[in-house]
Amino acid sequence: MRIRFTKMQGAGNDFVMLDETRGLLGLTTAQYRFLADRHFGVGADQILSVRPAPKEGGEGIDFEYVIHNADGGEVEQCGNGARCFVRFVREQGLTTKDVVRVKTLSGIIEPRMQSDGRVTVDMGAPVFDLARIPFDASGLTPVDQGLWQKWPLALDGRAQTAPLFIAALSMGNPHAVQLVADVDTAPVLETGPLIENHVRFPRRVNAGFMQVVSRSQIRLRVFERGAGETLACGTGACAAVVAGIRWGLLDTRVDVITRGGQLTIEWPDQLDAPVMMTGPATTVFESEIDIPQI
Repeated sequence: MRIRFTKMQGAGNDFVMLDETRGLLGLTTAQYRFLADRHFGVGADQILSVRPAPKEGGEGIDFEYVIHNADGGEVEQCGNGARCFVRFVREQGLTTKDVVRVKTLSGIIEPRMQSDGRVTVDMGAPVFDLARIPFDASGLTPVDQGLWQKWPLALDGRAQTAPLFIAALSMGNPHAVQLVADVDTAPVLETGPLIENHVRFPRRVNAGFMQVVSRSQIRLRVFERGAGETLACGTGACAAVVAGIRWGLLDTRVDVITRGGQLTIEWPDQLDAPVMMTGPATTVFESEIDIPQI
């Protein structure tokens, strides 16, 4: 099967975009993995499939988009992908709107094109309820910091010289955020997989490593669920800033410096208020590829 695709990136987080508005491609898990493979396929952190608004309950919704990680598994949300999504549907002539209402697995989002070419996304309110993240905190004693808590997390198979403490929350997908002194020397590749697959996160988790530079700036690395370390993670940036604000370390508007670029996150420290994320979205190239029957 030969399909057309667009390669895009947002702050270095890269995507294969598929237009399924005229019909579903019906790709298998193995075919999504093939597309994401950087040696045999196109290469991407995630595959984003753009689909028509659902027939049931789709009033006021412009599109639906489905997200598959590099391992072929479907996931709930992707902040950098949401920005690329709105630029994609405009460049492909699928809409002329500056604000698009989109259904994702985790709910409705509204990416907004800005005059400078960047995109702002209402990422919804953070989720702190442990059962909804989900995070199993049974038997754990949290440590208070600021207006929130840190949870101790023991990592199997690693001799720890100091306890690992995390914030657990969801931005439509689960995140475990920890403070580090320096993201350049943080053991992201060593402990990231252990956190991602920790038994206390039954749906796995994105592991964030946050360095606070000032009250208005952080540096961040994220080991993403099903993708490994990526150059940027939009929901990870939102989760890190929310954690930093609740811990009393950050102001309500923060620039997040990732290895792929800068994102700006705003949250008014109100539990039911949405997190707003602004950042770049860039088209890299368009082409076609033959998908094997796998």
